[in-house]
Amino acid sequence: MSLSPKLTNADDEVRQAVSGSRRRFLTFTGAAVAAAFGTNLPGTSKALADEASLRSDPFTLGIASGDPLPDSVVLWTRLAPQVFDPVGGMPDKRFAVSWQVAKDERFAKVVREGAATARPEYLHSVHVDVRGLEPDRQYFYRFRAGRYLSPVGRTRTAPQPSASRSSLRFAVASCQAYSDGYYTALRHLADEDVDVVFFLGDYIYENAVNSVGGNRNDTSFVVPDIFQIAPDTLDLYRLRYSLYKADPDLQAAHAAFPWVVTWDDHEVEDNYADRFSSGNKPVDDFLVQRANAYRAYWEHMPLRPLQEPAGPDARLYREFRFGDLLQVNVLDTRQYRSDQACGDGAKAGCTAAGDPARTILGEAQRSWLLDSLGTSTARWNLLAQQVFMARRATSLTNPPLLAMDAWDGYTADRQRLFDTIVERDVKGLVVITGDTHTNYACDLKQNFDDEGSPTIGVEIMGTSISSVGNGSDTTDWLGVEMQANPHFKFNNFQRGYVRCELDRDHLRTDFRVVPYVTSRGAPISTRATYLSVRDNPGFQAADPR
Repeated sequence: MSLSPKLTNADDEVRQAVSGSRRRFLTFTGAAVAAAFGTNLPGTSKALADEASLRSDPFTLGIASGDPLPDSVVLWTRLAPQVFDPVGGMPDKRFAVSWQVAKDERFAKVVREGAATARPEYLHSVHVDVRGLEPDRQYFYRFRAGRYLSPVGRTRTAPQPSASRSSLRFAVASCQAYSDGYYTALRHLADEDVDVVFFLGDYIYENAVNSVGGNRNDTSFVVPDIFQIAPDTLDLYRLRYSLYKADPDLQAAHAAFPWVVTWDDHEVEDNYADRFSSGNKPVDDFLVQRANAYRAYWEHMPLRPLQEPAGPDARLYREFRFGDLLQVNVLDTRQYRSDQACGDGAKAGCTAAGDPARTILGEAQRSWLLDSLGTSTARWNLLAQQVFMARRATSLTNPPLLAMDAWDGYTADRQRLFDTIVERDVKGLVVITGDTHTNYACDLKQNFDDEGSPTIGVEIMGTSISSVGNGSDTTDWLGVEMQANPHFKFNNFQRGYVRCELDRDHLRTDFRVVPYVTSRGAPISTRATYLSVRDNPGFQAADPR
């Protein structure tokens, strides 16, 4: 798919349009607050546009599905004939978008179909919560707008909670900085045989992207100069998603499986905490920025209306069941957390990190999580979340350096969680994590200060898709971490994703890596495989497949 002619011609127009909106949002006018905090915008009451007014393919950003339930999945697309136009090259009108779900790829057996409305106040994005599907079944879906037909996507519903499922395959991915390299790992992921993908944050980054896409150095795809400005307005966040979602490898991975997504920090700003900007912006200003970021995120993800933001707030934590085999709790460790202790960064001996009044989850989410785990009847319990949960000493000093942005900076919340798991006898605990751009296989100890403490579960830290570039198999600092953390079983600094398979009693984890991302065509391989047993948790190395 070549978009470069549009990009070069539209560059000045985009810069002027977004510059104007930037001034508009930062002055806190009534229009700015309405755009950030509401949906009742001009265009809501307008009649449907003539389908003939669509003069070029509107499906340039692909399609996606997500949040599978036994009878439902969410289908997503966005009409955007011009990728780098602030409004996607669409007029300020509503458009009809029809959709179909079928049992076969040729759509000879259509089981559900209907029409949705792509509204300008949602940037012509569409979220269809398709109901009435059969549980634990593969489906195919597509959209039509005017005379244009979207690509075909494949999705799958979840099993009934009472169903006895013998196995489940899933993938873990995160951190895809556009300018750091190609999404080759996602192209390989699209060829895997998994039931669902968990994407754990940093879907976009706020860093500058030059005209050739940074490390991509792609002169055939011209990135407008506006992408050298860090996003803070709604227009700028929307454009950032347009750039990322125009990538064909990302589109392929979305079209291949349902995704369950959550955000981390870069979707808004690096290392923000609740109302607190890492750049010390005034709280009121930052909340408008957060509202802009959250809204743009929802507009571009396969999420249900329940997750639609209300101003700077959006409930993203939620629960899924895959038969009696797996319960999944998706967490949000950004929106409700206390500000980082001791000024953030890596600190040694920070007593504030253990203050019981400080939280990474917030009271409401923590209560929901502890109640959900305490009443779970699933064989396995998966926490899909953002930042390192295990203790991670990054020095051999006593006391060691610990990251204040991770659970090491919120140890009271971690201990409440671990104590509940032990007291309620929660079995099959698996934590999947993003953020660090590094692969780890870790045992979770009830008490990290005691090497003999019981192992209560395992944590899988997945590396990045592209962030920080090519990477390497190991580094000096990874060697230090292996010495400083006896509960670490493996680490690796290459790019890729994690492929996992659960059966009734075992977890198999394959760390899939590519040797480079700064040019196209890298092969995929399994760097390491680790196994854990449900009733005797702890990672052991196994032969890769």
